[in-house]
Amino acid sequence: MLKPNLSEAKKRTNKEVLTKSFEYTKLDNLKELGSGKKYFIRTYGCQMNEHDTENIKAILENMSYVETDNYEEANLIILNTCAIRENVHNKVFGMLGRIKNLKENKDDVIAAVCGCMAQEEVVVNEILEKYNYLDLVFGTHNIHNLPRLLEKAVSKKEIEIEVISGEGSVLENLPVKRDSKFKAWVNVMLGCDKFCTYCIVPYTRGKQRSRNKDNIISEIKQLVEEGYSEVTLLGQNVNAYGKDLEGNYGLSNLLNDVAKTKIKRIRFVTSHPWDFTDDMIATIKSNDNIMPYIHLPVQSGSTKILKSMGRMYSKEEYMTLFNKIKSNINNVTITTDIIVGFPGETEEDFKETIDLVETCKFDSAFTFAFSARVGTPASKMKETVSDETKKRRLNELNEVVNKYAKIANDKYLGKTVSVLLEKESNKEGFLSGYTDTMKLVNVKASEEMLGQIVYVYINDVKTWSLNGEIRS
Repeated sequence: MLKPNLSEAKKRTNKEVLTKSFEYTKLDNLKELGSGKKYFIRTYGCQMNEHDTENIKAILENMSYVETDNYEEANLIILNTCAIRENVHNKVFGMLGRIKNLKENKDDVIAAVCGCMAQEEVVVNEILEKYNYLDLVFGTHNIHNLPRLLEKAVSKKEIEIEVISGEGSVLENLPVKRDSKFKAWVNVMLGCDKFCTYCIVPYTRGKQRSRNKDNIISEIKQLVEEGYSEVTLLGQNVNAYGKDLEGNYGLSNLLNDVAKTKIKRIRFVTSHPWDFTDDMIATIKSNDNIMPYIHLPVQSGSTKILKSMGRMYSKEEYMTLFNKIKSNINNVTITTDIIVGFPGETEEDFKETIDLVETCKFDSAFTFAFSARVGTPASKMKETVSDETKKRRLNELNEVVNKYAKIANDKYLGKTVSVLLEKESNKEGFLSGYTDTMKLVNVKASEEMLGQIVYVYINDVKTWSLNGEIRS
């Protein structure tokens, strides 16, 4: 049993980051482990978790498992978890209760928890105390070991835990079963060294470490050959790409090189304002296939609270960057993240956040009420904002965010925009996709048009989506 260790997860050293290429298929005896069996996987959290799930699916299917979207039919159930918010913890533990009922009535069910929650020492202790009917717990650093871990879980009668706490390495050549045939996630860097006081990610994902640019470009060239139209470059702090590598090669350089692959659309998430450079702005401006969409988390409009959060910029510095992006990149949309109710947040601090949103008029925002994550510095701060006040502030903030989201969408009425048709819409006979500025569009179209980039005339506008008709 290898349990997570918070003290080890906090450490940062100057040790060289290893790049490892795993040939897990050498375990020939496990290629039929899932023969005749079905797997179910539920993913919580960010795009990085979604991409991890794509790797897990490919590994399982190389072991002869077949996917099902009904967990009650599954012989293997995996929950790939997120540790950012308390409500996700609650959802995961709620799902574990349903799995317990299933396991009591079905002998051959293997249940596993992985992802960021699995990297939390307090979570694994709770699993051992209350959910020891689980079969397997593994973390973010050892997905490549899944075949061996499953073999143990199948043969053993007790819970198998293997969670590595450390700075991490870079894993190359993991197989992937992509959820889309038209757009793809591509990891460019892993981990984070920012240590914002509220955030558990530096502990669950390890230190900041970049992939070799040649491996990234090679992966994207392969995607182009396979007919993909869009890639999203992923990193917990994607703007810091290259800071841990030798030479002066950062995200702006990588974006330029990715643009040269002729992939039709390029996006990147998530950006930390501290690392957003003038070179990046110039690169986005000069390459038509880098989409004019920036997700730029602000978290608070109060410089006092930003300092307490460890965000490393002031409100004024954020606004300077925001205005620079807006004035230099044509037709750019900017979205953000905001936390209300952080310890020490007064009504005046909250008003500053509302004022910032009123000034920036974000196209949309992910908004949250603060919830302490065990092990972070913020979890040791005195809670000064009641749950009732957090709820009120969140509702007030959402009203303002929603107002500007609708105003931003209203500007598209009567315009013709390019849309990558990605999937069938909830409305029969319609497909949905996104504009270059990340606006969701629903349009009447046949299934044969999936994967095409089409021009759509917008004739109806909602707060969170647009409706239109295809124009030749």
